[in-house]
Amino acid sequence: MVKNSGDVNRFWSRYRDTVIECNIPESQADEYVKWSENFARSIKGKPLRKRTIDDIKNFISQLKVQRNINENQVNQARKAIYILYYKHLKIALEFSKIELKDRSEKEQKSGAADNEYSGHNDFTFKKEVEKTHHNLIEQIKKEIRYRHYSIRTEYTYVDWIVRYLSFFNGAGPEKLNAGDIRKYLDYLATERNVSASTQNLALNAIVFLYTQVLKQEPGDFSDFVRAKRPKKLPVVLTKDEVDLLFEHLDGDMLLMADGILYGAGLRIMECVRLRIKDIDFAQNCIVVRNGKGNKDRLTMLPKKYREQLKEKIEYSKKLFIEDLQNGSDGVYIWPGYENKNPGAKKDWIWQYVFPASNLSVDPRSKSYQRHHIDESTLRKAIKSAARAADLSKEVTPHTLRHCFATHLLENGADIRTVQELLGHADLETTTIYTHVLNRPGVPVLSPADF
Repeated sequence: MVKNSGDVNRFWSRYRDTVIECNIPESQADEYVKWSENFARSIKGKPLRKRTIDDIKNFISQLKVQRNINENQVNQARKAIYILYYKHLKIALEFSKIELKDRSEKEQKSGAADNEYSGHNDFTFKKEVEKTHHNLIEQIKKEIRYRHYSIRTEYTYVDWIVRYLSFFNGAGPEKLNAGDIRKYLDYLATERNVSASTQNLALNAIVFLYTQVLKQEPGDFSDFVRAKRPKKLPVVLTKDEVDLLFEHLDGDMLLMADGILYGAGLRIMECVRLRIKDIDFAQNCIVVRNGKGNKDRLTMLPKKYREQLKEKIEYSKKLFIEDLQNGSDGVYIWPGYENKNPGAKKDWIWQYVFPASNLSVDPRSKSYQRHHIDESTLRKAIKSAARAADLSKEVTPHTLRHCFATHLLENGADIRTVQELLGHADLETTTIYTHVLNRPGVPVLSPADF
C-alpha cells in the first residue's frame, strides 16, 4: 500500500487528520495513530487492505493479556482500528464481531450494543442508509454548495445526518419530529458523553437538514440535555519558549508558524488558504477572507517576513503560470464568483501563497488544479519542533494564535484591538487571554513560602 518512508509518513499523517475529523480530541490523536501503527506492524508482509477480522481479533486479544495495557487502552485500540478501516481506508469489515465498542450494562439490557448509535453504526448499515436516502443526501450537498460552505462542512453535515437517521433505523426525516431530535441529542450527551462542540455540530447539521433542505421547522426541542462545556485556559508559551520552538523550524514551515500564525494571529486554515491578492505590502497588512463566521478582517503583516513573503509569492506565481502551460484548470474559486468572473481561476493573484506540492483533482468540480498545502504538514512540523525543543507544554498551531493574543496584551495592546485582530465576535472570548498574562503566576503567595 505504501512504498517508502515518505509515503508511510503521509499515510499516517492523513490518518491522524481522519481521527480528528471523527471528533477525537487532538491531544489523543497520536495515541490512535500509535495503536494503528502497532497493528500495521503486527503482521509483516501482509498489507492492511488484505487483513481480515481474525487478524484484528488476534491483535486485540494479545493486547488484553499484556500487563502494562489496561482496559481503556484496549478500547482505544479497538476504536483506532475501527477508524482506520471504516473512516480512512473505507473498507466494510464486520466490526461488530470484534466488539469495537464496549457494551454498557444499559445497552446490553436494551439489546442495542453492537454499534455506536442504537446498534446502527457499522459500515454496512450506514451504507444502506446512504443508499436508501441517496436523493436526500444529494439535495443536502446541493444546498451546502449553493451556500459556498467548505467541503469539510459538507462531509461533516452529511455524516451527522446519516448518523441521525441510522439512530432511528434509517427512518426518513419526514417521519421524525422534535421529540426524536431531542432523544438523539440527549443520547449524544448522556450515553455517548460527547463534548459540547460535538453535540452542537450534530445539532447544526440536523437543523440545516430541516430548515434549509426540507424547508420545514423541526419543532421545539430546546429542552434537550446539553453536553457540558468545560472551561479551559489556553496553552500559552513564553517569548523565550516561542523563540526556542522556532529555532527548530525553517523554510515555509517557519514562515507560516512565525510570520503568519504567531506574527499575524491567523488560524491554521486561514493561513494555508491565504491567496496572493490577500497580502498587501503597500499597507503592511494581511486581509483574512472568509474567516470563522464567514467574516473578513485585517491584521498586521510582520516586517520581519516581508522579503521572505515576497520571494514566496514570486515562487507561487511562477509555479501557477507553469501549471497553466502544462494544462492545469487554474486555481479553485468559489462557484458563485467563478460564474461572475470566469477568468479569475486563471489569474495568478488568486493563487495560494502556500501551494501544494502536487496537482490534484477537485472532488466537487473534478477540475485539475493545484490546491493549497495540506495543513497537516504544518501541524506535524510544529509538533516535531516542540519535541525537539523539549517543551513540556502541548503545542499545536493554535497555540501560536494564543501566544499572539497574550503577548500583544502583555506588551500593552488594547483588548478591543486584539479582539479585532483575532476576529472574535464577542469580547468575552478575547478576555480569556487576560487570565494567562505573564504577571507571573498566581498573584498570591503559597503557604509553603510563608
